[in-house]
Amino acid sequence: MSQPRIELIGKPDCHLCDDARAVIERVCADTGESFVERNILDEPELMASYAEQIPVTLVDGKQHDYWRVDEQRLRKALSRRRKLFGKR
Repeated sequence: MSQPRIELIGKPDCHLCDDARAVIERVCADTGESFVERNILDEPELMASYAEQIPVTLVDGKQHDYWRVDEQRLRKALSRRRKLFGKR
């Protein structure tokens, strides 16, 4: 299995993180993509970088969104990257 293309950086008990996760799960279910979730409380470098922006969404290792995930924008980013690099 390949690396997940989407990363969700957040923390427990964060309602915005819950909302972002729901959008990402829906997009992944429709597109066949996968995601990984990382907790800023477990990774000091993430806390230093993103403490005021969570949840943060990365696509292919680059910051895509923060605070909220726009579903259509996420879908476009995933499809655009596939077209550019011949992925899936």
